[in-house]
Amino acid sequence: MPADGSRTLSTEHVTSRDGTRIGFTRSGNGPGLVLVQGAMADLHAYDALATALSSSFTVYAADRRGRGLSPKPFDSDHTIARDVEDVDAILAATGADRVFGLSSGAVITLEAARTLDRIARIALYEPPFYAAGISRGGIRRLNSEIERGDLASALLDSLLVAGTAPAPIRLLPRPLARLLAAAVMAVDQRRARPGSTFRDLLPGVRYDFHDVATVDGGMNAFTTVTMPVLLLSGTTSPAFLRDATLALRALLPDSRHVVIDGAGHDGPWNSGNPHAVAAALRTFFA
Repeated sequence: MPADGSRTLSTEHVTSRDGTRIGFTRSGNGPGLVLVQGAMADLHAYDALATALSSSFTVYAADRRGRGLSPKPFDSDHTIARDVEDVDAILAATGADRVFGLSSGAVITLEAARTLDRIARIALYEPPFYAAGISRGGIRRLNSEIERGDLASALLDSLLVAGTAPAPIRLLPRPLARLLAAAVMAVDQRRARPGSTFRDLLPGVRYDFHDVATVDGGMNAFTTVTMPVLLLSGTTSPAFLRDATLALRALLPDSRHVVIDGAGHDGPWNSGNPHAVAAALRTFFA
């Protein structure tokens, strides 16, 4: 890594089993570690995390299908197996055997650990399992909003259905909450930063909700994941995410739990506490 702390990056692609071209960046030196993104972000949201890890690992930050370097329109035939195949293609091409996933990316990582032989150990940040079940009606409404181009409503419902909406969004009457979502999108569209905008990312959020709904109510299926697992959560995240992490801790045969003080659900992102997350990952994956 350069003396100024920056990363030397290369951009690469692999072809997944169904022909989808999956892009990722490579940086650093050491054992291979693949970072799997959550909803509403591309690989650039992991820039600070990848930089912090690249002194210890060769870091592969992947763009999930439907975003950034991996454009793929969503279709109704999608299954979580396709996302697992995308991860598998990167593992096969790079020789990496460590995987970290955030949120819906953690669900994909957990399913990959259950079904693939290439992975030695995984780390998961707040995989979203819902004790009362995720709203299927909310997902259908969200999909319909995206299909007709009502992206402000889609942003609003993506937060409400996920259970991660901040208090102003949850408490406002829906028309006002939608206006607030539209304003957030307008500000985001003008922001100068690397990576995709909310407008770019919202069509692909259907992949995330589809995959989370696929495993909803099926946590017990992951008792067969016997490899070492690190579970991470933040003290300021929604309670259901912290509870789900504790439930997984009790379920998985070889797991440990690290709590990141002051972090929320965006803990691994540039906007969160990526250095604390990186410290926990370095200890676990070393």
